Amino acid sequence: MKARFTYLGDMLFWILVAALTAALAVILLYPLLRGAKAADNIRAGEAAVYRDQLRELDRDLNGGLITPEEADYARAEIGRRLIAVSADEPEQTPKPARHHRFTEAFVLLVLPVLGLCLYLTTGRPDLPSQPLEARLENPGNDVAVLIAKAERHLAEKPDDGKGWDVLAPIYFRTMRVNDAQLAYRNAIRLLGPSPVRLDGLAETLMAVSDGVVTEEARQVLEQSLTLEPDNPRARFYIALSMEQAGLPNEARQAFEALAKQSPSDAPWLPLVNQHIAMNGGAPAGTDPAAPGANPAAPGANPATPGNPTQQDVAAAENMSAGDRQLMIRGMVESLDAKLSEDPNNFEGWIRLVRSYAVLNDKDRAAGALKRGLAAFPPPGEQGRQLLALAREFGIATEGATQ
Repeated sequence: MKARFTYLGDMLFWILVAALTAALAVILLYPLLRGAKAADNIRAGEAAVYRDQLRELDRDLNGGLITPEEADYARAEIGRRLIAVSADEPEQTPKPARHHRFTEAFVLLVLPVLGLCLYLTTGRPDLPSQPLEARLENPGNDVAVLIAKAERHLAEKPDDGKGWDVLAPIYFRTMRVNDAQLAYRNAIRLLGPSPVRLDGLAETLMAVSDGVVTEEARQVLEQSLTLEPDNPRARFYIALSMEQAGLPNEARQAFEALAKQSPSDAPWLPLVNQHIAMNGGAPAGTDPAAPGANPAAPGANPATPGNPTQQDVAAAENMSAGDRQLMIRGMVESLDAKLSEDPNNFEGWIRLVRSYAVLNDKDRAAGALKRGLAAFPPPGEQGRQLLALAREFGIATEGATQ
């Protein structure tokens, strides 16, 4: 019975293909077949109109609506036009209309054959039909079908917390951040808060706000830390919120605390060290007392413009908050001046854009971004890193690539 239905399905498919091909051929051939006949019909119609005008002219003359002189003039003009139209008509029996044999053969034979060969080459005539119901039952690796299946299930059972918990990170990875936010909230409401769910919700909130750690996101992260005090992801984002708020000292201390608790091979440690350096600290794993060591960046060249010296760091420890802020701004302006002289320093542009952003000077950060992109255009990897940094700090990129 199943084989019979399969055979009938295949037959129905090929019948539909043949019907569509025939309909398309008729549409293409119709203008070719009616061309000569249409021209004859046009000439006959014009002659009939002129004869009607002559009859109408006689009625007007008999009714006294026009004078004989006017009637003679009008009759001569209409007669001239009628003769011109009649002269175009063939005097003998019209010959059969000339057919476009080559074009007709191409439409009727070559096009269907080409279409069939193309389908047999690139198509899968042996593949059984897969309606939506069947694809939902066996989605395979089709992410869109997996999401549709989960959404259909949750539409029927909206209180399935596990379904929301599974769907939320998928939404986030496919950049459906608003749907991800709703899914995380539903999962937390139904299953209760957990570090993974809270961190996911916080990242979603930051994605909505273009990388800014909002107050709501910070509260969610602090709730995550109450459940898992050593949660590195939550601690990193909280430190980042301090940096974005223009609190470099607090941010540096938070990043340093995270670096101390992290294993030496932690994948997030290089990024943490970068933020420590940007906030005036010494990255974890470096020895500030070592000759030539640079506390600003791990492995960085001491001659790199804008890096604070060991004396700068030591002096900053004994300064007031206001003096330290002035010192930091002076170092940033010094870096800015050096990059104006030598713009081919990618690390310097990264440091300058980040420094202006930490100092909450978005206008100068946008200006530094534009100059950095002039030296390292966006099509390159370094240009893309500059744009990613701008998005992280909420720096406007409109016009920066022009």
